[in-house]
Amino acid sequence: QVQLVESGGGLVQPGGSLRLSCAASGSILSINAMGWYRQAPGKERELVATITRDGTTNSANSVKGRFTVSRDNAKKTVWLQMNSLQPEDTAVYYCYAEVTPRWARTNAYWGQGTQVTVSS
Repeated sequence: QVQLVESGGGLVQPGGSLRLSCAASGSILSINAMGWYRQAPGKERELVATITRDGTTNSANSVKGRFTVSRDNAKKTVWLQMNSLQPEDTAVYYCYAEVTPRWARTNAYWGQGTQVTVSS
């Protein structure tokens, strides 16, 4: 059983910062890409940022220069540092990981989601 547990969401004023974290646990052989997606009310889930095992990152144009994704392979943890937050960043943020469990095939796993609200 593989689980992704997120933390760090909340309410912040425009221009503020938040840091999300996501830790993977369970019977894991390896983790390939990790990252974050978000879904705002009435919109489809969209990519925010991802990072490969060797540290190569990819991020949406809307967050470039403001959000930074990082990971610690030994801790099976990925973070999203969000700076200069704007109301349009309000969404539920989901952690994502491509996990190869012991005795099973590689599959995509998702966290339960954490709410980020940017409002004055």
